[in-house]
Amino acid sequence: MKGQEFAPIKFENGKLLILDQTKLPTTTEYLEMHTKEDVWDAIHKLRVRGAPAIGIAAAYGIYISIKDCAEMDYEGFYTEFCLVKDYLDSARPTAVNLSWALSRMEKCVIKNKKASVKEIKDAMLKEAVQIRTEEEAACRAMGEHGLSLLKSGMGILTHCNAGFLATSQYGTALAPLYVGQEKGYEFNVFADETRPLLQGARLTTWELHQAGIPVTLICDNMASMVMKNGWIDAILVGCDRMAANGDGANKIGTSGVAILAKEYGIPFYMCVPTSTIDLDTATGEEINIELRSGEEIYQMWYEKEMAPAGIKTYNPAFDVTDAKYITAVITEKGIAYPPYEESLKSLFDKKD
Repeated sequence: MKGQEFAPIKFENGKLLILDQTKLPTTTEYLEMHTKEDVWDAIHKLRVRGAPAIGIAAAYGIYISIKDCAEMDYEGFYTEFCLVKDYLDSARPTAVNLSWALSRMEKCVIKNKKASVKEIKDAMLKEAVQIRTEEEAACRAMGEHGLSLLKSGMGILTHCNAGFLATSQYGTALAPLYVGQEKGYEFNVFADETRPLLQGARLTTWELHQAGIPVTLICDNMASMVMKNGWIDAILVGCDRMAANGDGANKIGTSGVAILAKEYGIPFYMCVPTSTIDLDTATGEEINIELRSGEEIYQMWYEKEMAPAGIKTYNPAFDVTDAKYITAVITEKGIAYPPYEESLKSLFDKKD
């Protein structure tokens, strides 16, 4: 894929390497993960971020965290595995892929309980590789399905970063743009900066610029103006957890973009791998929204504080876009339309 020179996660010669996305776009540095604390820190501090990428990192991460443990019987190994699993699962609460990937790794351990501990570890590594392979295929498929809704020359607005940096290849919301580029489509992309962590400014513009896709950076509060100007034909965003009714939690600010799109009559598409759809969560009201330090708002990106010291802050990492504002949900298994209670469930009823 043109422009993808830096994979967010690498596993080479038994070593897990994470691209530190907090240092982009000025510095590209890979961090080697040695312990469960390294993996937890990388996820919690957003060195790796994006729901699919978090899941992939967790799968490799739990293998790295436990592969060198002393030889023991299965019960002892499983007890140690569960301690590490629960610890890593606490890194971030909203993105469902974290718990999904760790649960899948647990099923792998249980399935191989009659094997030796060494064989269980080998099976864990194969499962992590399989999770990554499946996510890459899902992103490509989402790109194909999403492209069917677009035409060459369209203006596209996106929020946060849902490209290859948030997954492994292609991305979710940016996948239709990359697949379209391969087929000769041209798009004019507008990227919200995405306050307060600036994933749109630092990450989306960086990867699209590398890929040679025209991109214009705007402040979050300029989204209404570019829509009103008629420059936006469709909106593509990712998702960190989708409830059974189609409510979707994504980076803070997404719901505002969706409401504006409804007002201006612009289709709003949420790109969601089925690994991110949580049918056990009935509505968005049940999604646990992560709250982060207020220093991210007024201190993190500035040489000096941009608000009075000790000021009270409110810094939710995500918001929930109500299903009524989502035109369609693009998945690797197809495109779901309202009513989402029926269409999302039917995706899981399809045979792979």
